[in-house]
Amino acid sequence: MSEQPQFTVKIDQNQFLPEGGREMHAIVSVEAAAADGVPVPSGTRASEVIIIDTSGSMSYPETKLRAAVAAAQVAVDTLRDGVEFAVVSGSNNATMIFPKHAGLVAASAETRAEAKHALSRLRASGGTAIGSWLRLATQLFGTVQGGIRHAILLTDGKNQHETPEELDAALAACGGRFVCDCRGVGTDWEVAELRKVASAMLGSVDIVADPAGLVADFRAMTEAAMGKSVADVALRVWTPQTARVRFVKQVMPSVEDLTGKRVEAAPQAGDYPLGSWGAESRDYHVCVELPPGQVGGKELRAAWVKLVVPGGPGEEAQVLATGNILAQWTDDEARSTRINPRVADYTGQAELAAVIQEGLQARRDGDLDTATARLGRAVALADEVGNEAITAMLRKVVDVVDPATGTVRLKRDIDKVAEMEIETRSTKTVRTRKDETVTTRRGEG
Repeated sequence: MSEQPQFTVKIDQNQFLPEGGREMHAIVSVEAAAADGVPVPSGTRASEVIIIDTSGSMSYPETKLRAAVAAAQVAVDTLRDGVEFAVVSGSNNATMIFPKHAGLVAASAETRAEAKHALSRLRASGGTAIGSWLRLATQLFGTVQGGIRHAILLTDGKNQHETPEELDAALAACGGRFVCDCRGVGTDWEVAELRKVASAMLGSVDIVADPAGLVADFRAMTEAAMGKSVADVALRVWTPQTARVRFVKQVMPSVEDLTGKRVEAAPQAGDYPLGSWGAESRDYHVCVELPPGQVGGKELRAAWVKLVVPGGPGEEAQVLATGNILAQWTDDEARSTRINPRVADYTGQAELAAVIQEGLQARRDGDLDTATARLGRAVALADEVGNEAITAMLRKVVDVVDPATGTVRLKRDIDKVAEMEIETRSTKTVRTRKDETVTTRRGEG
């Protein structure tokens, strides 16, 4: 597998705990570097399903559907020869645009032209039932064995023609079968709803406020999918019998809580799905709870992390890289109160995402005091961690009096696009500093 990236795992932590300390925090940095100078995994098996919302609202205005069709056509053109693909129309139910039968076809000059022609004939009508769209995609991916499985889902509205329970059931059935990047076009869809879909499908969510931006976005998503070369990667975390994993969160390039996605892999070990990988890097925050150890005792392994591709029934997992999270108890306060800067920064960025969403919801609920307090906290956190993109977006919803203290005033009128952009992108993080120095923060450990 000369085209498979070479994986490395790096652990950032302060391994020293105070007497009675129970929680060990570590940042697990995973990097996949292109092997043998091969940047594009041209031989990796891959399949792609493009799901376009064709509900009635996509024709208001007409430019919306036309832009979606143009974007899907560009995505089709971006597929490598041999990639198996399909295009799905989503309304009250899901129907095949190309091919006509419920299956995938290999990309070639001929099939791309046929798919683009079929797209050009799309018309908008009906409602929105995202769960049914995902179920058809799952059926389509079920016709291929292994490889990269990726979908793009575009919608412009709320999931009004399914109950929340029906959508949840679909997500439970489809989660783990493929990675799905979700996009909302315009401003009539719900960020929380589409984020739930993207989270369950290990994909991204973003807003494309102007339909004219769809073409570039679809091209970028498809190119990224074509750059993947290892599917179904998982972070396997082993802990001693007396310890337990409190949480596992992706913290770079975005905040995503993986704790509830754990699948038991072996005694004392669980797998947390990470989706497909190309040449890239991501960071994860792992917190392990331990029984207090002996002060001055030996260094212990609090957790053993492995990057794996789980095997099928009776098959051994392929181990890509490993790392150790360590723990040692000390009565040296200078050691035990030091916080690793990467742990501190990512903790701040996870809180930043949470307070933005809480603040915007409080504003929608009419609780302006809470909204001001939470968004003020967000301004202070964004300033502290140096997330300039989030700071710029926050300034569109609040007037900043003092960024260091988080003193702000809510803007009376907030542009809907600005509000949805910051809510959608609140989970995006910035790379923290790489140095090994530590800072002291009282009351933490």
